[in-house]
Amino acid sequence: MGYTNFDQILEDAARLKRNRVAVACAHEQSVMEALRLAQNANLAQPLFIGDAERIYAIAHDLEYAITPDMVLDEPDDIVAARRAVQMVREGECDVLMKGQIHTADLLRAVLDREAGLRAGRIMSHVFILELRDRLLMVTDGAMNIKPDLMQKAQIICNAVFVAQGLGIRKPKVAVLAAVETVNPDVPSTIDAAILSKMAERNQIPDCIVDGPFQMDNILSEEAARMKRLNSPVAGNADIVLVPDIESGNAVVKMFAHGNSGRVAGILVGASAPVVLTSRADSAESKMLSIAVAAILANPPRRARIRLGTVSV
Repeated sequence: MGYTNFDQILEDAARLKRNRVAVACAHEQSVMEALRLAQNANLAQPLFIGDAERIYAIAHDLEYAITPDMVLDEPDDIVAARRAVQMVREGECDVLMKGQIHTADLLRAVLDREAGLRAGRIMSHVFILELRDRLLMVTDGAMNIKPDLMQKAQIICNAVFVAQGLGIRKPKVAVLAAVETVNPDVPSTIDAAILSKMAERNQIPDCIVDGPFQMDNILSEEAARMKRLNSPVAGNADIVLVPDIESGNAVVKMFAHGNSGRVAGILVGASAPVVLTSRADSAESKMLSIAVAAILANPPRRARIRLGTVSV
């Protein structure tokens, strides 16, 4: 059985090998506070890459005792991102984390064909939301702007990898749309129907895919019953595939800031986990993301799960 809350993830991650996290442009208070929490919880050992003067000043304000071997001075943000990616690429660190840098600038370093973390597949982002009774993954609300059908299929595979890493062996994937019926005038519903059939025929492995669904049908079995939707996914989804970055980002931000729900975020499809959170996210959210990355980076766990490939 998979994890149902973040406390379980934190407990298990603390028992694993402590991963070293390369933090690109680490000179930001909530990022350093997240790493202080993660280090104290035995989740990670940070390598702060950025403006050393600002890093030490923030550490002083946080009463965080850091040592010189934890800091790599690089005041130029673009160069700091490249150095952080290099440390992960060369195996000096296990996880990459975004600090005080624009996502586009960090991704430019990650996606560099010669020196980045490409692994020959699409990269996508997975948000993990803590509901009352389970964890719910939402993808992709942070990287791919408006994916086409085959990109959506690979994004599902990436999310299934995360779900399996969190102990859900055959996750249920709900494809979000504005209506729950297939309508040629709503392209996302056509994609949902095709993705469902692709999974049924094992073109998208290791998961159950169904849709289109509205959000109420995804979250509530009662709502699905009222609309006479007969599906193992309705009301029981582990993963929500959103039609575009705008809808995904809105769903997660409303949950995190409107309901004060706990959220983690991670980029997958690269050669190592990438903690990719918003600058407005809390230190706790960033620490939870580190815990998820620690579990996914754990070598014995990686040997048991793999990123799926869409069959064409």
